Amino acid sequence: MIVRISPGSLQLITQPDHAHLARRVMEQCAPLAVQPRRDRILRAIAEHDNGWAEEDAAPRVNPTTAQIVDFVNAPAEVRQRVWPRGVARLADDPWAAALVAQHAIVVYDRFHSDPEWAPFFASMRVLRDVMIGASRGRLDDLALDYTFVRLADLISLTFCTGWTDEQGFGLWTVHLSGASVVVAPDPFDGAVVPLEIAAKVIPHKPYVSDEALRVALSEAELTTMSGVVIGSRAHPN
Repeated sequence: MIVRISPGSLQLITQPDHAHLARRVMEQCAPLAVQPRRDRILRAIAEHDNGWAEEDAAPRVNPTTAQIVDFVNAPAEVRQRVWPRGVARLADDPWAAALVAQHAIVVYDRFHSDPEWAPFFASMRVLRDVMIGASRGRLDDLALDYTFVRLADLISLTFCTGWTDEQGFGLWTVHLSGASVVVAPDPFDGAVVPLEIAAKVIPHKPYVSDEALRVALSEAELTTMSGVVIGSRAHPN
């Protein structure tokens, strides 16, 4: 679950919805348009968070803080179990599955020295390599294709979360300016790409139990968050 904080309210966005938005953005990406595996990359982008669906369907509260458990502060066992599930759901497209496994390895890189995470990284590398083998592809090509997956993820997450810090990966940097996500250098050939995603709006307050949160969600208003992605011709420093 993505939780965006606004004055007096919280906007809750599901991880799969965020991933589908990421795909819609990258359908307009000019460098991706000429990639030979474009369709498989786009599928990986659209489905990279499908393993979170079960968690988003049963949202939880941290009993210590009374705050909603989101994708950042979910317990390690939750964050670790969603990725094998997501990879398995893409087994009919091994290259897309391998890209999702690579995503899991990259986004949790900060935990590589943590013994609690060692089995996770080992198993995800095995899954990734099995899927690469099934696709008859190469790890070097996967690394190149993965850049688009990560860029898509950062663009969508920056918008959905309201992150203000600059994010970066590969050639690109991403930052939020009002309702615009600015990407440099411009991967959209000057096009302005619309952003639109549904969110449930609930009061910004402590939630004493999972049940209290679920009641609030059952009564929540549905809103549409809108913005744009624009490219900057300036290269990152």
